[in-house]
Amino acid sequence: MTDSFVAAPSDGPTAGRKRPRRAAVAAFVGSALEYYDFYIYGTAAALVFNKVFFPTSSAATGTLLALATFGVGYVARPVGAFVLGHFGDRYGRKKILIFTLLLMGVSTFLVGCLPTYASIGVWAPILLVVLRLLQGFSASGEQAGANSMTLEHAPDHQRSFFTSFTLSGTQLGLILSSGVFIPVAALPDEALLSWGWRVPFWLSAVVVAAGLVIRRSLTETPVFEEEAAKDEVEKLPLAVLFREHWADVLRIALSSLVSTVSTIFGVYALSFATGTVGVPRSTMLWLTVAAAFVALFSITGWARLADRVGRKPVYLFGVLGSAGLMFAYLWSLSTGVVALFFVFGILMSGVVYHAQNGVFPALYGEQLPTRVRLSGMAIGTQIGFALSGFMPTLAAAVAGEGTGGWLPVALLVLACCAVSAAATLGMRETFRTPMALLGVRTPKDESARIPA
Repeated sequence: MTDSFVAAPSDGPTAGRKRPRRAAVAAFVGSALEYYDFYIYGTAAALVFNKVFFPTSSAATGTLLALATFGVGYVARPVGAFVLGHFGDRYGRKKILIFTLLLMGVSTFLVGCLPTYASIGVWAPILLVVLRLLQGFSASGEQAGANSMTLEHAPDHQRSFFTSFTLSGTQLGLILSSGVFIPVAALPDEALLSWGWRVPFWLSAVVVAAGLVIRRSLTETPVFEEEAAKDEVEKLPLAVLFREHWADVLRIALSSLVSTVSTIFGVYALSFATGTVGVPRSTMLWLTVAAAFVALFSITGWARLADRVGRKPVYLFGVLGSAGLMFAYLWSLSTGVVALFFVFGILMSGVVYHAQNGVFPALYGEQLPTRVRLSGMAIGTQIGFALSGFMPTLAAAVAGEGTGGWLPVALLVLACCAVSAAATLGMRETFRTPMALLGVRTPKDESARIPA
């Protein structure tokens, strides 16, 4: 079966032109709300979970165990990608986006209700891991669903720009989560460890209510509706995916290892700075907020560039550039000089890293046809993200002693980025390929390209 649909009707009537904007706004706001939930866990894992859920361990072991619970959420991601990817390609993007929001919100709220180790012993960390697994299951379908929704609504010549709003939304979620933790982290330790850390998790109830209102207003994508009307929706999309597109999924998975930059920046570096170097918690949270604020604008800027010059050059610059800047950033943290690590942190995490982060929704999604797009993106990215999710734990294990122990961590990031770059070189350049031909194995036909 081949894709027989036409490009999204974004060049038609006014109603059609509004669809891409509406989908982009819904993806932006929905992703912000969803990833608020996901990011507050990482912050709590780095700052307080070692004392709340692993108090009987040594300081180093407790930190390692707390960071491991962060990584556990990534274990559920590949499993969730298979399940939610199937249903997203079988029954539509909108249903998946509503389900993932509900699951993420409920599991996050319940984390804030958990009794501590002092109350119920070993059951406390066990329940924490269970809820983290549910978070990871939800996140596995969220980004692929939002990316598919915006890609399939977007006009051909602006697909990177419109899909980038999904990633801009994740940065707003990071800003919100860090912003909530700034006053919480400033509390006295007794208040922080008893009730303060719970407040950001309880606020997810508000997150869910707002997100549902937005996502229920979405319409299904035109290309999926057309396939459904023609009875061309695959009953077993995963079978088609692994029979015809397994190489694309593998390249996406390996390329996604660049997300190690994000997990090291957001979890390991936070723990290293506050626990080893002695940087105040609030200072590191302000750095996270500043970098994410800059990223709100850099993401769409890089995406616009990718619509003009191609996906791969911009993406590869982000991969290799952020790998190099990780050395400078971790070194600057070791000095304890605030101005220095703010400069390198914002340059790496706010600007250069997002050259790939803003482009990958289009680059990955355009490797696949509509009938397997959501499942292929979900499975490929979540395998890569799952590996990246454990990198903070591996980093803590390989890091040297004291403030000079950052070099093995930077080398770990470099290795992951090298694999990502190699996989990306094997992908097709698709920025001038019409929607109807994405993922279709046909001889090259320059007449079918989108005009520059």
